[in-house]
Amino acid sequence: MRPLLGVLVAAAVVGAAASAIALSGAPSPDAPTLVGPSIEAAVAGGPSSSAEATAQVRPPAATVAGATRVGSRPPVVDHGPRTGNRVALTFDADMTDGMLRNLRAGRVKSYANLRIVDLLEREQVPATFFLTGKWVERYPDLTRRLADNPRFELANHTYGHLAYTGDCYDLPRVPAKGMTEDAAKTFELIEPYGGRQTRYFRFPGLCHDAAALSALAPLGLTVVDGDVVSGDPFATAWEPIVRAVLDNVRPGSVVIMHVTEANAAMTDEALPHILAGLRDRGLVPATLSEVLAAT
Repeated sequence: MRPLLGVLVAAAVVGAAASAIALSGAPSPDAPTLVGPSIEAAVAGGPSSSAEATAQVRPPAATVAGATRVGSRPPVVDHGPRTGNRVALTFDADMTDGMLRNLRAGRVKSYANLRIVDLLEREQVPATFFLTGKWVERYPDLTRRLADNPRFELANHTYGHLAYTGDCYDLPRVPAKGMTEDAAKTFELIEPYGGRQTRYFRFPGLCHDAAALSALAPLGLTVVDGDVVSGDPFATAWEPIVRAVLDNVRPGSVVIMHVTEANAAMTDEALPHILAGLRDRGLVPATLSEVLAAT
């Protein structure tokens, strides 16, 4: 799976033309938020750096999916139990400064694929969306739409899709002292939208090491990689995406796809065939929390 991740990460760096979308707005002021003491009070000794201290983070409620003990190195999961028939469809929503420049310059029209969301809603398919903070800021109306759907879960994919390790597919790297704050800021951005909040986190490129995991310990989260890489970024045909998913999916699988339209223009064409193939195999899409429930 790892050699294919270079294609996944390329989606965060280069744009391609796609259909237009205009989304604007801000989260509802009365949306629910999590409550609790500051992370400084929750973790003995406080944050390890002044940069981390600036992150106004609240520990997750115990009932939030993916929440783990604050201060412990987060678990890393690739998939759920190999029993039953459930699989998790996950969609990354990348956004980098370069992608924002592409939008402003008109080189691309959208990094938000409404056709994917339309299909999932029409077919009543559960899904989990890993959102970067900058994508949320760019597409608040679509974020609200995702949050308002009870079949969708919201998860964290960092603030600006920066690498948390060195040598991660040429991605720029977030400073080591800023990793906690980067992830915390994204939880804070997503939280006001309400809906099915989670404490799931996915690293860009799935690149992480002991230092990166330790930096996330104050946030009480679960790191989710995935065992089925669709290869949808920059695909020029839908068939290879379908084969990549259906040839590798098993009960408990976590499938990685993208909702960034300009960088993954064929995903919406592949998705109906993926859903049909799952039905043929007796597999049922479920939210990530449902798939990982027995892990």
